Amino acid sequence: MEKQSFKNHVRYYTPHHFVYYPIILTLLAFGIYFIFSSEDKLIWTFISAVFVVLFWLAFMMRQHYALTLQNRIVRLELRYRYFALTWKKFEDIEYQLTDDKLFALRFAPDEELKEFIEKIFLKNLSGTEIKKTIIHWKGDYERV
Repeated sequence: MEKQSFKNHVRYYTPHHFVYYPIILTLLAFGIYFIFSSEDKLIWTFISAVFVVLFWLAFMMRQHYALTLQNRIVRLELRYRYFALTWKKFEDIEYQLTDDKLFALRFAPDEELKEFIEKIFLKNLSGTEIKKTIIHWKGDYERV
């Protein structure tokens, strides 16, 4: 498996991104084509609307369930790592960090985690800035 970094940390799910979505988009394109080239405009408009809804629902449900669970796990992991490193509760400062910053911290190894938390408060780094400044990227190979 390739070592993970900022440049390659985005992950795709092949059946969803490269099979389901292209099929739905192709069917939607045919539906739209037939709206303008067929005499049955109403039925093809309805069929196209169904494909739009299927596309939107698939995207939203997959993202919502997976990301909600992943976000919870990342928070728990950060709490555990912070406590193991400092013997202090992360919850005491967690509420001051945006989700973007919290989720970027998961890529920081233990050696850099405390430093990044301090930098966030001193320099108000964004999540993207945190990711870009990580020296020894800690890959998250099991996320969705």
